[in-house]
Amino acid sequence: MIPVTVDQLFLSNLGFVVLLKGSEDERTLPIFIGAAEAQSIAIHVNDVKVPRPLTHDLLKNLLDFLECRLHRVEIVRIEEGTFYAELVMERDGEVVRLDCRPSDAIAVALRVGSPLFVDEAVMKEAGRI
Repeated sequence: MIPVTVDQLFLSNLGFVVLLKGSEDERTLPIFIGAAEAQSIAIHVNDVKVPRPLTHDLLKNLLDFLECRLHRVEIVRIEEGTFYAELVMERDGEVVRLDCRPSDAIAVALRVGSPLFVDEAVMKEAGRI
């Protein structure tokens, strides 16, 4: 697994894109995401205060309430141009993996301060320099 960070979030002519930058090399992974997820990521990255919790804030609050720790997010595969992610969590000493869209996983991970990782095969297939 390759550790990555959110490098950029922008609107292209095809939609919103989040760029995940590898810390081990010059590759970035572009992932197209929906407008709501892009807004949620941008609100958090830019430290915008909102009067009520957004969906990803709610998920963070729910994890806290359930005493469930998000250890990491992993972008685990790509199939026919669709990326798949997993939340790797721990509760009561048990590690569980939960299927998740990468955009939602990124938005939650940013809120809880969890690291992001990309499988080497995914970066090899879809990563760009």
